[in-house]
Amino acid sequence: MSVVLILVVLAPLLGAATLLLPGVGDRGARLIGVGATAAVLLGAVVLACGFERGRGMQFETDVSWAPSLGLRFHLGIDGISLPLLGLTALLTLLVAVHSLWNIPPGGDSRAFVALILLLETGTLGTFAALDLILFFLAFEVVLVPMYFLINRWGSPGDRGPASYKFILYTLLGSAVMLLGFLLIQAETGTFDMVELADRHGAGMSHGVQVLAFLAIGLGLAVKVPMWPLHTWLPDAHTAAPTAGSVLLAGVLLKMGTYGLIRIAVPMLPEGAETFAPYLAAFGVVGIVYGSLVCLALLRDPDGDLKRIIAYSSVGHMGFALLGIATLTPQGINGALFVNIGHGLVTGLLFFLAGAVKDRHGTALLGRLGGGMYGRTPRLGALVAFGAVAGLGLPGLAGFWGELLAMYGAYEPAAGLSTGGYRTFLALAGLGTVLTAAYMLGLVRRLCMGPAHGPRGVDVTGPELVVWTPLVALTLLAGLWPATLLAITDPAVRALMGGS
Repeated sequence: MSVVLILVVLAPLLGAATLLLPGVGDRGARLIGVGATAAVLLGAVVLACGFERGRGMQFETDVSWAPSLGLRFHLGIDGISLPLLGLTALLTLLVAVHSLWNIPPGGDSRAFVALILLLETGTLGTFAALDLILFFLAFEVVLVPMYFLINRWGSPGDRGPASYKFILYTLLGSAVMLLGFLLIQAETGTFDMVELADRHGAGMSHGVQVLAFLAIGLGLAVKVPMWPLHTWLPDAHTAAPTAGSVLLAGVLLKMGTYGLIRIAVPMLPEGAETFAPYLAAFGVVGIVYGSLVCLALLRDPDGDLKRIIAYSSVGHMGFALLGIATLTPQGINGALFVNIGHGLVTGLLFFLAGAVKDRHGTALLGRLGGGMYGRTPRLGALVAFGAVAGLGLPGLAGFWGELLAMYGAYEPAAGLSTGGYRTFLALAGLGTVLTAAYMLGLVRRLCMGPAHGPRGVDVTGPELVVWTPLVALTLLAGLWPATLLAITDPAVRALMGGS
């Protein structure tokens, strides 16, 4: 099965390489993209079927890569990384299928598909890497294709500044994160993530742990993104093509919270305890701030639908930060559930926003008007479904992660201020009310009211094929949360030393 994991990680790269062969045309490139991503999803399903819950790290490959530097090609997955691996495989396949009929103007289709596949390789490598430098390299691979997706296929006028801002923020964050990795290796003599997690900070002084956590945490916080390091995200989403927005929200943001859970918290426990209250504070500020901005955008005739969804991501990922900052199994399980729920729901919302923009030529609320239920009833129903899932309605995927994160804040880990965290809990609760206000306001603004003009193009068959899996999984995760928690909980408890 370790071979299957290697093939899953490298299959998109092989698919991208075949696009360089002579004679591969536009249609062939799109079909290669679907074939490669379908093979990845099939491999992920095989890994999931062979996965043994509660057994720890599985399907490992650990071979010497650069002996003089002490680097190893070390891959493996556990209950923390498996769901994210599956989410990445699913969303990338749906993006590839969507690209069969919808690649925006801006360049060669072969280049577009190659960038999607390269981005998938980097994301999968990030979630499977068990060596800090391998993690860093995979983390960096993702930045280049996303930059070009925004810069070449994004909205004219916005794509240049948005892509520059994206690459500058994320590259600077990654550079700071690398300094933290090098500091850990200098103190412990290893980059091996499994060994470092098992040590739980042994061999590193309190000062080193604090400094390393600060560097790594800042680098990962940019990717989350954590307020106030979030300002690149709305611009990137507003300018990005639909495929870029879906993958950016659905999987790339998860690399930040995943890194905090996989690396920063277990390897640097004293640093985590020092900075946890600040992490929680920034998280809840992001929850409230993101909601208030969304409410303001709803009242603005020039408010952009994609920008609202982007700012909602700042709020939702704030719940993930709050869960991680509790340093409890409940909170961290909540953060992982937020990752999956947000990936499914926001991926669907950005697909829908792209469809609305394609039909109307704009995503500005003032120009879209209302009456979607009358003009395009099925599209309107899906927008309403995505909105109520995004506000955390019980029975849908967005509910459980936020609930577990707030439950962890009610009883944080020993050494953390219970009163302070319950204040954070109250603010997060206010954020849920504000989220409901802007999501329901969005439904009212877009879907309700008189239907001016003739009926538009409603949901097509190919669109239904792409969107149905996201709707079904949003329901499944909401109605049967134990399906996911049974995978993540043993791994979370093992990573935290069996607490």
